[in-house]
Amino acid sequence: MIIHSSPKRSVRILILGGRGVGKTSLILSLVSEEFLEDVPPKAEEITIPAEITPELVPTNIVDYSALELSEDQLQDELHRAHVVCLVYSVIDEDSLAAITNYWIPLIRGTLPLVKMPIVLVGNKADLINYSTTDAALNIMSTYPEVESFIECSAKTLHNISEMFYYAQKAVLHPMAPIYMPEKQDLTDECKEALARIFKICDLDNNGVLDDHELNVFQCRCFESPLRPEALNDVKAILGKNIKGGLNEDDFITLKGFQFLHCLFMQRGRSHTVWAVLRKFGYTNDLHLSKDILYPCLNVPVGCSVELTHKGQQFLSNLFDKYDRDNDAALSPAELNSLLSVCPEPPWTGELRNMVCTNQQGWLNQHGWLCYWTLTTMFDVETTLEYLAYFGYLYHHDRETQLTAVQVTREKKLDLLKKQSTRNVYVCHVIGAKSAGKTELCRSHIGVTSAENGTNPHLAQAEPQYTINTVQVYGQEKFLILKDIDITNVREPLSPSDVNCDVACLVYDVSNSRSFEYIAKVYLKYFVGSHVPVMIVSNKSDLTAVSQDYICQPNLFCDNNRLPQPHDFSSRKGSQKELFIKLATMAAFPPKTILSLCSQPEWCSGQGGMLPTLRSRVQSMEVTIVILDDYAIPTLILRGNWV
Repeated sequence: MIIHSSPKRSVRILILGGRGVGKTSLILSLVSEEFLEDVPPKAEEITIPAEITPELVPTNIVDYSALELSEDQLQDELHRAHVVCLVYSVIDEDSLAAITNYWIPLIRGTLPLVKMPIVLVGNKADLINYSTTDAALNIMSTYPEVESFIECSAKTLHNISEMFYYAQKAVLHPMAPIYMPEKQDLTDECKEALARIFKICDLDNNGVLDDHELNVFQCRCFESPLRPEALNDVKAILGKNIKGGLNEDDFITLKGFQFLHCLFMQRGRSHTVWAVLRKFGYTNDLHLSKDILYPCLNVPVGCSVELTHKGQQFLSNLFDKYDRDNDAALSPAELNSLLSVCPEPPWTGELRNMVCTNQQGWLNQHGWLCYWTLTTMFDVETTLEYLAYFGYLYHHDRETQLTAVQVTREKKLDLLKKQSTRNVYVCHVIGAKSAGKTELCRSHIGVTSAENGTNPHLAQAEPQYTINTVQVYGQEKFLILKDIDITNVREPLSPSDVNCDVACLVYDVSNSRSFEYIAKVYLKYFVGSHVPVMIVSNKSDLTAVSQDYICQPNLFCDNNRLPQPHDFSSRKGSQKELFIKLATMAAFPPKTILSLCSQPEWCSGQGGMLPTLRSRVQSMEVTIVILDDYAIPTLILRGNWV
């Protein structure tokens, strides 16, 4: 649903002016719809119900009397007011001069940081046969806070209701943020907002709004399409008044789009411009409403957040829209164009350190979806915020961006059912410094050890996360690797360092002191936990040395009922089987993993392994996992140990 974002739920109008100009008479004439000869010095505060106001907003009208209000009370009323009606008498030149000599300086001095909108009101117009319009226009050109001017008569009721309508409009559809009367032009902030709206509405990203796109825009903002004759009139106005407002096919350009809104302002139709801005979530300060950027999403403890199919489809379509050359990657220019609807890029540093890119380091669609999957998992507010910037609400009428994400079920239910319904899993990669964690993580996105050493972009800031997809039983799952930074092996890990779906403990086979650290980490943090653990013997292309620990890695894994260490080397090219195993362990979290190995004979149940295990297990469930891509049979045993 495209949400109105009007920041005011009521309007408070303060009526100011010198003695005898008819302030109280104007208020009483509005309320009683007749002129009262016997007028009190000051009218009581009046509240007009929302249902009888043009803007359907409750309105309070406050009268000012110098006899009854002190200067401090006047200043207090100015701070509470949303708009001021400055009244002068058209038959009293001194009251007109006081507008600029006294009243406007008083308002500015009381509210130095606020540009209070002012409606200039010339009362007693029934007593003259001329107009003070020229003098009023001079005031408006000098003081930009004076948004409108009207001559009226409390006695004849001429323009009385219009006066209060203008006051309401000055609050609900303020001119100052979007238009500069002295320059007869839109403000830079308004032009920027309209440029973003134009890009969102330009569905094919060809730089113009064709007739279909213009009608979609018209329906979204005003709930009805343009009649053909009205559309022709719009184009005729653009063709006549501004060069470059239409392209050679008579479609509307950004220049023409902005000119139309400027024309609305020049014709006193600020409400039309604000209707467009608010349909796209803008508040009076021309920022997107926080209610739209951050819709309330409750994520219970133990649950995570993922993109829905609708969210993925929107992001994929957005990528395709800005991939102008259809090369399945966003060049720097294309990426800048996509992000031009946002205040700043959502990421810092090089994306190629986190997701897959093409050979030039340009973001491809797979990497684009991986990035937003990662962001949704760890910072869903940013995902919701940028979906709003990208125009999700415009493309999904009557829906918020909450339909683009979903909250998973609690992890403890996954453990009870021994199966996860999630599509995104987080693996923490833990090991001492120089164990090769970063190279392992980067190999997950196809970066080899040689590239790590030679590519200057990859040699910059160390990434904390890498994300890619893997196949688990033929289903695509996202696996996020988090490189846990270890600055000092003597420092304890934090709870957030060990809270994950699966842990990958890495040691360097060529360093005799490397295994000791992860062995101690396992015994301190993971024994008895529900987190599956895989130990990786990294740099397996190097000569393995005996580990300086009470037992060697193979025996340690046997003693602790862990899978045997997985040999890994980033120099050997693609080794996807490690990441498939990690994702499979996360997707099917066992109470106890007895064995996860790549020895075919273990799966037959022959020999000493399986009978020995049966003798120690009270009840046992056997699952044979065949990893089709690599034809590696894998045995997972779950059971309660005696």
